[in-house]
Amino acid sequence: MRVLVDINVVLDVLLDRQPHAISAAAMWACIERGLAEGYLSAHAFTTIFYLAHKAKGRLAATRMVDSLLKVFRVGPVNETVISRALALPCPDFEDAVSAACAEAAECAAVITRDPRGFKGASLPVISPAEALAWMTTIAG
Repeated sequence: MRVLVDINVVLDVLLDRQPHAISAAAMWACIERGLAEGYLSAHAFTTIFYLAHKAKGRLAATRMVDSLLKVFRVGPVNETVISRALALPCPDFEDAVSAACAEAAECAAVITRDPRGFKGASLPVISPAEALAWMTTIAG
């Protein structure tokens, strides 16, 4: 099963944003164990690099993105994805791009803490806790 993980969930883990980091980290661990194939949109990597670079410098940002590449696959963001995002009725364009990216990567769901931004997405939009339950049920 493929899932696209929204940037807010990744940042919950990387920045240890409590209490959200607990379920996000557990879900992330399921991806690392191969219970699901995790995707991040291409623009998530650039955003994370930018934020890490500002906070901790280039070397730390490079290491962070390199670490993400060991866990997550890169979901495409190209002309087709952007065009599809423009057609989606999502209220937030960045989330629409993520939803269109998830479609292009043939993901089963988008995992986010901001389901409102994904209203109008064609895929199920679930929380990290729901994803964790889903992954462990499938594995069990």
